[in-house]
Amino acid sequence: MDSNGSAGESNAPENLLGTSPGASSLRSRTESESSDKMARFVLPSMDGSPPKVLTLHEVGDVLKNIQNMELVHEIAINPEFKFEPYEPPENSLERRIKDIMHKAFWDVLRSQLNENPPCYDHAIQLLTEIKDCFPQIISQNNSRALQRINEILDIDVIKRQAEEGVLDFKAYANFVIQVMAKSCAPARDELVRQLTEIEDVVDLFKNILETMALMKLDMVNYLLDYARNDIMANSVEYEKEKFKEYLEYYKFGFPATENWLKNSCTHDANNVPSSPEQTISNAYMELMDWDESKEFPEVLSIDKERILKLGQRAKRICTCAGVISICSGVPIISQRSENRVALAKQIEIILQGTANEKELLDSIENVWLQVKTVINEYLQKESQPVMDANTEEMLKSQIMQVGKKDSPVRTLMWKRFQTYFRLALRSRAGLPPPPPGYADFKDELEAYCTALKRVIAYNHSVFGEYFMKLLTQQRFTNNEVGTSESASAASVQEQSAAAGGKTNAVATDGKVEGQ
Repeated sequence: MDSNGSAGESNAPENLLGTSPGASSLRSRTESESSDKMARFVLPSMDGSPPKVLTLHEVGDVLKNIQNMELVHEIAINPEFKFEPYEPPENSLERRIKDIMHKAFWDVLRSQLNENPPCYDHAIQLLTEIKDCFPQIISQNNSRALQRINEILDIDVIKRQAEEGVLDFKAYANFVIQVMAKSCAPARDELVRQLTEIEDVVDLFKNILETMALMKLDMVNYLLDYARNDIMANSVEYEKEKFKEYLEYYKFGFPATENWLKNSCTHDANNVPSSPEQTISNAYMELMDWDESKEFPEVLSIDKERILKLGQRAKRICTCAGVISICSGVPIISQRSENRVALAKQIEIILQGTANEKELLDSIENVWLQVKTVINEYLQKESQPVMDANTEEMLKSQIMQVGKKDSPVRTLMWKRFQTYFRLALRSRAGLPPPPPGYADFKDELEAYCTALKRVIAYNHSVFGEYFMKLLTQQRFTNNEVGTSESASAASVQEQSAAAGGKTNAVATDGKVEGQ
């Protein structure tokens, strides 16, 4: 990405399906706590690569020009996407350098102000940077406020006051706080109010700059929200255009994508292959539980981490539904809906942090212990005897089996889940009702389906034509090969028949002559 936040012409193909390079070139350092004259914000990583750092100016350019495909894609796919303030990693060299520089600045400022007479070199630098920060947290439409700030924070006037020994540093701090109080988001009101209670002038300015950094973050996310609808309205066409440019540059195809689509083609009893539309639908269904031993489709690489996380989320929901289905065999659970709902929530919490099949299997023991405890508590509450050893052992065995992906209950619940999602994928009038066993997880089920459906629908809008072209070409090639093979077989049969007729004639003639 260039200095204006737009993707360079020469790098467009390379940046299309991966993380744009150049993050390090966006980093800058200054001497003071104001972090820099242009605030930096983190663009969270979307494919496992290091996060990128953008300035507020570059963020504005990206939102205005829609020049970063990966950023646009994330905004369109993720309605909760927000920018985050940039902080160097803990114990990193950059973090140590930053901390040393900031401490040195504030120590020098305090030392200069304590001199007799005071030295205001660092103070003037600080006020200059604060003045430069205001256009980043106040709308450019508010010209009167910006003009007032420029008049009060007139650096030439401040320098003359410093030379004459009449500079009231605290008075300028109070003015800055007043402007911040009128400009900040409601969520920052209390933070700004607390600034008025700080007596030490150095600590006051340090906290002012920290608060202004948060206000910059509020402004950049406000710009994002303001531009979100426009971005979403244009993002699909933008990505399609960039993908076409990439295809013109890259002529080697996408083997993982082609194999993904090819392997999703099914055949009916008469060996007739599924239509391209059905094949694509089958391919999308495979994303529910992607086999990580396979190479992931290249064109979906931006969403790979998201899709894999959604797959694990689906497994958690399926496991929870399987456990509740087994527990429903106990009357105190099946006949008391409030007991079943409460138990379902507890099971969901226990499995919430699992990130893979191994962790899921390891957590099933904790699920069983919770189920056992809760059921016995419910029984005792109604003055019924707790579960006997045989019942406990049978229930434990069934629940422990659900942790295994190929267990009968888990397999059944997964098929129901797949059927539900296939219906949801086809539906344009909202989501269908939850399948049997999933009623207690309706919110989580619908949230999952909405998230994956959004990813699939968006990518289909961008790459659907390419998928159809691949499958149509493949089908035409297969038909051509089949026709050629049929013609060759027919030709062989004709030649065999002709040769057989000639042989018979010779044999007949020989017989006549022999007679």
